[in-house]
Amino acid sequence: MTAVPDAARTAAPGPQAAAARLAAVRAAMDEAGVDALVLRPSPDARFLGSVLGEFLVVTQDVVAETADPAGVVPEGARRVGVDPEMRVRELFGLAIEAELVPASSVLWPLRLRKEPYEVEAVGRAVAAAEGVLGQALELAWFGATERAMAYRLRVLLAESGCEELLSLRVAAGEHTARPAHVPGERVINPGDALGVSVCGRWGGYCAEVSRVFAVAEPPDDFEAMYSVVLAAHRAGLAAVRPGAPVDEVARAVGEVIDGSGYGRFAAAHVGRGVGLGHDEGPWVGEDAVFEPGMVFCLEPAIYVPDLFGARVADVVVCADDGPVPLGAYPHALHVLDR
Repeated sequence: MTAVPDAARTAAPGPQAAAARLAAVRAAMDEAGVDALVLRPSPDARFLGSVLGEFLVVTQDVVAETADPAGVVPEGARRVGVDPEMRVRELFGLAIEAELVPASSVLWPLRLRKEPYEVEAVGRAVAAAEGVLGQALELAWFGATERAMAYRLRVLLAESGCEELLSLRVAAGEHTARPAHVPGERVINPGDALGVSVCGRWGGYCAEVSRVFAVAEPPDDFEAMYSVVLAAHRAGLAAVRPGAPVDEVARAVGEVIDGSGYGRFAAAHVGRGVGLGHDEGPWVGEDAVFEPGMVFCLEPAIYVPDLFGARVADVVVCADDGPVPLGAYPHALHVLDR
């Protein structure tokens, strides 16, 4: 892979779009009775164009990046929205005499629908992750450890041009049945199932892609289980359409897995929104409805304890006429031959 210059990786709205975004934020602040926003370097701050790494303060009259937010917050402010990622010492250091409330109540609803340039940035992050998975097929897996292979994949992602690695997981054999497994010293052997997940940031925007492979040959009964995960993935994808409740994704995925007999092994988590954050709205279970421009990571999984598991994660955008996957990496089970 060839690294891309930093200037080519910057995702930002044009002047008119930035002005419209700021106007929408101020209108939401007014509706919520919030007199100022104080944001640390975070996805919320990047949403409003912060680049300096200081606090960003937004009021009805001022937008300022500063090391001293108390000096910018208006006197007499009654409610101030603070970044949900604010650290405790930062909160104590604000010295603001006002009721502090989460800024997310103002900003997260505005971040749900992505602009075309944002979708493009997420798509670039998807392409980088899929490129790593493609190169992974050429690596020698037999006899290597999970940790060693995870390191090799980290190097490949860095070379892709992504500015940040958010997570990278390699799980072999029975470890594929552990949702939060951290790559360790387990040796990868023929006959193992192999789970690989890559999540990176491009131009400030995040994406994750996860696939499952088999080493030399699939374990007994693995292909049957994996076919259920793929069927659940197709059902969940069809549920991503304008006007449909986000909970419909969970219902569609669950219906397929429950009907297969693997219901008690199904992952409770089937997806989440992605964008400036790797885990943001729309969320399943929050009475949300899909709208055009929402970007969702669909990730159905089955985990059979002490045996094997399979998780397939893809990023999809809800378009006017339905779901549009942002990647193209195949779902067919690939058998690694070395």
